Amino acid sequence: MMYLTIAVLCSVAVSVLLKVLRQKNIDIRQTIVAGYPVAFLLTWLLLKPDVSSIGTLGNAWGIIIALGLLLPAVFVILGRAIEAVGMVATDAAQRLSLIIPIIAAFMLFGEVLTGTRILGLGLGFLALAALIYRPQQAASTQDISKKATTPNRTLRTPLWLFGVWAGYGVIDILFKQVAKQGAAFPLTLFVSFGMAGLLLFIYLLITRVRWQGNALIAGLLLGALNMGNIYAYVRAHQVLSESPSIVFTGMNVGVIAVATIIGVGVFKEQLNRINMLGIVLAVSCVAVLFLA
Repeated sequence: MMYLTIAVLCSVAVSVLLKVLRQKNIDIRQTIVAGYPVAFLLTWLLLKPDVSSIGTLGNAWGIIIALGLLLPAVFVILGRAIEAVGMVATDAAQRLSLIIPIIAAFMLFGEVLTGTRILGLGLGFLALAALIYRPQQAASTQDISKKATTPNRTLRTPLWLFGVWAGYGVIDILFKQVAKQGAAFPLTLFVSFGMAGLLLFIYLLITRVRWQGNALIAGLLLGALNMGNIYAYVRAHQVLSESPSIVFTGMNVGVIAVATIIGVGVFKEQLNRINMLGIVLAVSCVAVLFLA
């Protein structure tokens, strides 16, 4: 259970760090690019990928390139979503991304869709709708003037949350497809981290970004937390190999619970009744899909 606890805490800590960085107007892209060399090195030290077998990746390279593009992009979207709707709703949406591989399983890969899974998917979509719900408030003249200058802000808010949900769901599918093609997970992670960091670094150079020292220093912590989450989650599955349900449920429900406690208790995030219902529905979705 120690590894599972570490995985949960590292996952939530990533959201906390991104929230703090957004509050301080720090360029998250620079933090992300600085984090990849750390994750790259830790993958080498902890998971010991067999680099000599890189020539066996074959057709998996297309998927790995997609991961190299998606991994940093989803981190940026995650930061935007945390700024827009808070870490409670964002972490819940990230956990609900598990329903995307399930949809892909029966639409693309021929798996049978059971009644229990239909119920779980329904709960998941209801949870997402509840999490992005924001009540309309009576607008003052100043508010109306402000909205006129930013007409798309209301639209962008749920889109960031949707991006987190869809992005992590697609990444999950990609990792599973790489595993099916016989590529070792440590090597896939190693190559994907290296490619993601390199591509994002090139992009920042092309855009002539003004480098921020505090953003780069924060990246060292982000890389350690990201790899800590992955490593602890993998180790939890290894230690509790006979009880994968404990790891799966504990990770998803644990992240939602801890994120809610920190988001509301520390950052004073406001959750209306519909949002709270969304948290309950998200936990229920995880539980039902586990039973499916």
